[in-house]
Amino acid sequence: MKRLIASLALLLFFAGCTKNPYTHRQQLILISPQQELRMGLSAEQQILRKAKVSHNPRYIEMVNRVAMRIARTAEAEFHPHYQWEFHVLESKKINAFCLPGGKIFVYTGLLKLVDNDDQLAAVIGHEVAHAILRHGSERVSMAMVGQIGHELLARGMQISGKRWGPLYDLAYGVTAQYGVLYPFSRKFEYEADQLGMYLMYKACYNPKEAIRFWYKMMKASRVHIPELLSTHPSDRHRIEALQRYLAKLQRIPRKCKGVVQ
Repeated sequence: MKRLIASLALLLFFAGCTKNPYTHRQQLILISPQQELRMGLSAEQQILRKAKVSHNPRYIEMVNRVAMRIARTAEAEFHPHYQWEFHVLESKKINAFCLPGGKIFVYTGLLKLVDNDDQLAAVIGHEVAHAILRHGSERVSMAMVGQIGHELLARGMQISGKRWGPLYDLAYGVTAQYGVLYPFSRKFEYEADQLGMYLMYKACYNPKEAIRFWYKMMKASRVHIPELLSTHPSDRHRIEALQRYLAKLQRIPRKCKGVVQ
């Protein structure tokens, strides 16, 4: 018990030294940037071994063109020093993601939905924002601390055996998931939405297209999960938040001379 408490205290002490580079929110991150990069590279290799890579030249050129422009802006603004790589995967899924270290994947199902470079920039900006803000490592770190908390509380309450153990595991898991992990996950999405719009704006894309794209996503969505039970905010709440941020964003100066919009 003492060792567990000491370990938890030490983890939280070092976590207190990390801050979100955009919102300056205190972050719980127990994984080093080097570990994070290795995790991203390993995950990229696994995905490329299993997934079907698209050879559509128009999609590949579009993703590379937009993603590189967003990546250059991210480097100039936040200096993440990632090894950027961009991949297009054949799938009907309307999705994209960015692994730690700047490994960006876009599904062809999403590319069929976007109308222009600006809308794709909104998507890629959002995913790049997740990587810069280290949200993946923050999720893993929260799970690590949650596991230690689970053990500490069980020992403190002297819960063991087949009678109460499963019930305790269920109660703790549901409380942690819906009371901590899901709310934080929704917070991460709002942060990535805002920073993603900032990146596309600074890269001289039209930020209004981000809102238009989310309207399209809302119409395309066939499954509507109550926000309380979801890792993501509702589409309507995301759109409202982006609309509020857009008014502030357009007062920020940017240099777009010579950039084709």
